[in-house]
Amino acid sequence: MSAQLVLYTRPGCHLCEQALEELVELHREGYEFELHEVDIDSDDGLLRAMLERIPVLELNGETISELTLDQTSVRARLDTVGADDRSGSGGARGARWADRRR
Repeated sequence: MSAQLVLYTRPGCHLCEQALEELVELHREGYEFELHEVDIDSDDGLLRAMLERIPVLELNGETISELTLDQTSVRARLDTVGADDRSGSGGARGARWADRRR
């Protein structure tokens, strides 16, 4: 199974921007994952549920980070799903990026 990350954000959220930058850095290091960014302002239910928690990061449907991105924890979770390809056998070429802002 490939790593599917969903980052819940909203415009003007500096913590969200920082989390995205840190995920980009993980990608540069060779972690392979598909990233979807979801703007919580696009859905009233998401806005109510996540406004005080963003940025929220999910890995394959499970919340793994809220408020601030703990890179050590995210690395460990990506390692458990085989997203670490820093050995050079594929590197970042296998990563796909998507933006699902609504």
